[in-house]
Amino acid sequence: MRLRHNPKADIAVENSEYVEQNPKSRKGHWGELFENDNPTHIEIGMGKGQFLMTLASQNPNINYVGIERVPTVLYKALKKQEELKLPNLRLMAFNADEINEVFEKDEVERIYLNFSDPWPKDRHALRRLTSPRFLKLYNEFLKSDGFIEFKTDNRSLFDYSLEAASEAGWKTRDITYDLHNSEYAEGNIMTEYEEKFSSMGVPINKVIIYR
Repeated sequence: MRLRHNPKADIAVENSEYVEQNPKSRKGHWGELFENDNPTHIEIGMGKGQFLMTLASQNPNINYVGIERVPTVLYKALKKQEELKLPNLRLMAFNADEINEVFEKDEVERIYLNFSDPWPKDRHALRRLTSPRFLKLYNEFLKSDGFIEFKTDNRSLFDYSLEAASEAGWKTRDITYDLHNSEYAEGNIMTEYEEKFSSMGVPINKVIIYR
């Protein structure tokens, strides 16, 4: 279902101190924004923000950047951040197609992809955030010992992602097709979407993708 455009969201996002308005200018200089040299973790497609804000509150010595291309969706996360005022979290409304223009080589330690759009039609495969096309972009700024954490309830997308990672020369570990009933469940932080569907008995898939 297409989300109705909210003009109020556009204004709030464009004027918030918590939203980076010119992310490309931050390439190689994110530490200056946070005024420290702590590791940087990012979430692409952060949705309403529950996952990343929980991480940010639990790990004050890590800088987090939440990326969401739709301002109307980002606005929901922004309202939470305006209440929490987490100093180690910044947001940006940005299309992941140009994500390599935002971060410099070795600038990001971890990438989170949670319940990304599956783009089920074959002709849209290159739009999937785990496609070889996007893995190539991530390779430009992810640290050599960094990794991608990917979760989804969509089994077809998950199987595709495992194949795509192998095709692109990446490795995989900690693979599970039922996260909440696996050895990897401890410490798992859920998104709003994950809470909803896991409560309905939908199994959650998870994998770590690394080089």
